[in-house]
Amino acid sequence: MVTIKDIAKIAGVSHTTVSRALNDSPLIKAETKKRINELAQSMNYTPNVSAKSLVQQKSYLISLFFSSINEGTSDSFLVEVIKSISENLPKEYNLSVRGIDSVNHQEFLTQQRSDGAIVMSQSDDDDAFFQKLVENGLPTVVLNRQVLTDNVINVTADDAQGVRQAVTYAYEQGYRKFAMIEGKSGFRSALIRKESFLSTLQSLEVPLPEEWLIAGDYSLESGKKAALELLQLPNPPEVIFCANDDMAIGALNACHQMGISVPEDIGLIGFDDIPFSKYTNPPLTTIHKPLDEISELGLRLLLQMINGEPVEQTSFLLDTRLEVRQSLQSPLAF
Repeated sequence: MVTIKDIAKIAGVSHTTVSRALNDSPLIKAETKKRINELAQSMNYTPNVSAKSLVQQKSYLISLFFSSINEGTSDSFLVEVIKSISENLPKEYNLSVRGIDSVNHQEFLTQQRSDGAIVMSQSDDDDAFFQKLVENGLPTVVLNRQVLTDNVINVTADDAQGVRQAVTYAYEQGYRKFAMIEGKSGFRSALIRKESFLSTLQSLEVPLPEEWLIAGDYSLESGKKAALELLQLPNPPEVIFCANDDMAIGALNACHQMGISVPEDIGLIGFDDIPFSKYTNPPLTTIHKPLDEISELGLRLLLQMINGEPVEQTSFLLDTRLEVRQSLQSPLAF
C-alpha cells in the first residue's frame, strides 16, 4: 500500500510537505501541490481515512435527516436528495440517512459521531431538533423549508413563485375551472403551495368551489384517489394542480382508468419536476424545484462550516421555473 512517505521519497520532499499538499494547505505552492497530487494519482495513493480522522479529530461522516422516511416523503424525493448529496460528497466522507421521527434526540446529541448534519426539513415540527443541533455546536444546514431564524444556515426554493407561474400560465391558456390536490397536512411545502394557489386564483378573480380542493398526502395513491373524486363530480374542473409530481402521476392514472383524455378533457400540473415526469403519457407540465442546486449548495456550506471557514450569508431562496409539457392543452385548442 502506497504511503505519504513513499510519495515524499520519490518527490524529494518531506512527508509533511506531501501531507499539506494533499490537504490543499495554503502553505504549499500551487505548482508543488499539482506535482504531488499528480504523483499520488499515478501511484494509486489512497488516503488512510482512519488515521486522518484521528489527527484532525473528524469522523468524516455527514448525517442527512428527513422529517420522516416513511410518512409523506416520496420515493422519488428521497432518491433525488440522497443521489445529489452523494455525488457531491468528498470521497473521504460517508453519509448516514435517518428520519427525525425515528431518532431519540437526546441520545443522538450525546452519542453522535457526525462532523455535521443536513436537515432536509419538511415540517415545522423539525425546529426543536435542528435548533438543538445548532445549540450543541454541531455544524448544521437546513434545506427544503424556509426557516426564519438568523442562527441557522438555510437553503430552499421559492415554492410560492412556482405555483404562481403555473396557475397564471394555465389561466393564460384559457383554463378557468381550477382544482387542487393538496400535499401532506403539517408539511410546510404543502401549506405554502396551497396558500399560493389560493392567492393566485383570488388575484385572477377565479372562483374555487369547496369541492375542488381535495386533501392528499404526496403519495401516488392519494393523487389517484383524489382525482377520481374530482372527476366524478357533477361539475368537474378543467385543470387539476397537484402539490407534487407523484400525486399528479396518480391523477393521470385515474384519468386513464376513467377513459378521460389528458389534456383534451382535463389538464394536469405537478410540482417538483422529478425525472419520471417527462416520461409519463402525456409528459407532465410541472414546476421545476432545483433540488440538485439546493442539495449541492447546502453541502458546500456545511463543509465550509466543518472546515472552520466563515459563511457570510445564512439564507438562500432559489428560483423555481415552470416546465411546460403536454399535460396542458395548447391555447389553439380553446
